[in-house]
Amino acid sequence: MTMPAAAADLNLTTEKMEKVAFILKTTAHPTRIAIVQLLAQQESLSVTEISEKLRVEQSLLSHHLSGMKLKGILSSHREGKNIYYALKMHEVVDVIQCLAACTFL
Repeated sequence: MTMPAAAADLNLTTEKMEKVAFILKTTAHPTRIAIVQLLAQQESLSVTEISEKLRVEQSLLSHHLSGMKLKGILSSHREGKNIYYALKMHEVVDVIQCLAACTFL
């Protein structure tokens, strides 16, 4: 696999590039990034709590949460009627923090 010159300068392994690409694809939506930000600050939150904090409808939020869970970014557990989500892949926070530090944003 031939890497573009810019990628070669970053000294990234193929494995690292694939993991970063996976994280970027899986979180490539403002709501998903906001979910990660919330869950980085709190160990776990219920769907209702996330919905209230982000001011997003639960049906739309559930779509994002279930997709991120299927991809291994989040984990969940049920307590009674509530489902609580937590970060499972903590590297996601590192990638988002790197992007937040970009000077062009």
